[in-house]
Amino acid sequence: MRIAQIAPLWERVPPPAYGGIELVVGLLTDELVRRGHEVTLFASGDSLTLAKLVSVHPRALRLDSTIKDTSVYELLQLASVYEKADEFDVIHSHMGHIPLAYSKLVKTPTVHTLHGIFTPDNEKIFKYAKNQPYISISDSQREPKLGLNYEATVYNGIDVSSYEFYSQPVDPPYLAFLGRISPEKGPHLAIEIAKKTGWQLKMAGKVDKVDVDYFEQEIKPHIDGKQIQYLGEANHAEKNVIMGNAYATLFPITWREPFGLVMVESMAAGTPVIAMRMGSTPEVIAEGITGFLCNNTQEFISAIDEVARLNRYACRRYVENHFSVKQMVDGYEAVYKQVLKEKFAKHNGYLRPVVVN
Repeated sequence: MRIAQIAPLWERVPPPAYGGIELVVGLLTDELVRRGHEVTLFASGDSLTLAKLVSVHPRALRLDSTIKDTSVYELLQLASVYEKADEFDVIHSHMGHIPLAYSKLVKTPTVHTLHGIFTPDNEKIFKYAKNQPYISISDSQREPKLGLNYEATVYNGIDVSSYEFYSQPVDPPYLAFLGRISPEKGPHLAIEIAKKTGWQLKMAGKVDKVDVDYFEQEIKPHIDGKQIQYLGEANHAEKNVIMGNAYATLFPITWREPFGLVMVESMAAGTPVIAMRMGSTPEVIAEGITGFLCNNTQEFISAIDEVARLNRYACRRYVENHFSVKQMVDGYEAVYKQVLKEKFAKHNGYLRPVVVN
């Protein structure tokens, strides 16, 4: 099968540090190549992939301070994809609503994985293109009122073997927080929980420009380098060590998180997750087995005392059984085949046969 993967240009595929979408795209693309598909990846020029790489800019946009209007490069990328649409059996977009207008203009079907959330603005174009094939990354992400044509829910997967397993936390124990330092990720709540309990908290994550004021006003004043530590943006290996050595990972989100890859990464390292019961967290965490779901910070505090009874091996096995690369790619392959079957039926069978590996 000839497949085009479209990745956001903001970050490299796979990302050197933070970048959940780009990590997923990298794992998906390489595994599709290993399975014998002919894959073209449209991404930043510094991306590392087994597929054929096509790029409109030599490096991730966030690394180029000379760029003032990123939309220009997104438009150039989409032009390069859709002018070659006839060369592919399926186009797979990871760019949200941006390609929707383009994908209606060609015969090659575009499958859209929705990695973000719906807003009053982007809902308008989703309604306009509601009949295109969509994939949600959790059931909770879906917005029934939009009437979108969902083909499936495919959970994000990770290469579990790339995460070292930690059978026990370090002594003295600490709590971990990893993710963007932004209000919706709830680092201020993680700090509140740590201060009320006396636990040491180790935090790691990037601070985007839009969140600098939040960091300076709500987070930085609490960082003392002892109880509350901020370690900056962590790469894959550093994340693994921080979470693996932790007693528990806090995930106190304040928004409808579509998936939350950090939860899976933590459990792969053997560390249970205590999360806010919001968005996808009930789908990702096995309550009372790999972590706990809470409705407020007081419940987080109570849950910390229960973590000791959880089995860290069970956390690892749960990820292996539910969030592996194999399971993710199996899900996407099934969607590709279904979309091509629907296209064939729609055109009364008068289409070039597709070789499905």
